[in-house]
Amino acid sequence: MNIAVRYYTKTGNTKRLAEAVAEAAGTEALPLSSPIEEPVDILFLGNSYYAFTIDPEVREFIRNLDREKVGKIVNFGSAAMLNSTYKKVKAEADKAGIPMDEHEFHCKGEFKGLHKGRPNAADLAAAADFAKGIINDQAQ
Repeated sequence: MNIAVRYYTKTGNTKRLAEAVAEAAGTEALPLSSPIEEPVDILFLGNSYYAFTIDPEVREFIRNLDREKVGKIVNFGSAAMLNSTYKKVKAEADKAGIPMDEHEFHCKGEFKGLHKGRPNAADLAAAADFAKGIINDQAQ
């Protein structure tokens, strides 16, 4: 099974989650500037809310994905105020013709003193466990 991990971050929180997901998946976490060149069964996509929406770079990355190369997108991320970016990412994935897994991982992220220390070790372990679960489900 081929797995890729891509992320977008402004604070470093989502990068930390991406690294935990990638380690669990046996691959490398790369920023969105690294395109998906080889076919992947699962693309773990890390992102967050910025000004109440996903960043335009995330939107553009999804729009530029080759639907023949990506089996499905699995959403994960962190945010200080809002929770899931799932609906926003799914809307873009639907436009690109790429399926989204119905499951996602989200945790609080530190921002300007809110949720200090998050994602913490427990969050990173939970992100890794989440990735392992997705991969195990796909393998069955």
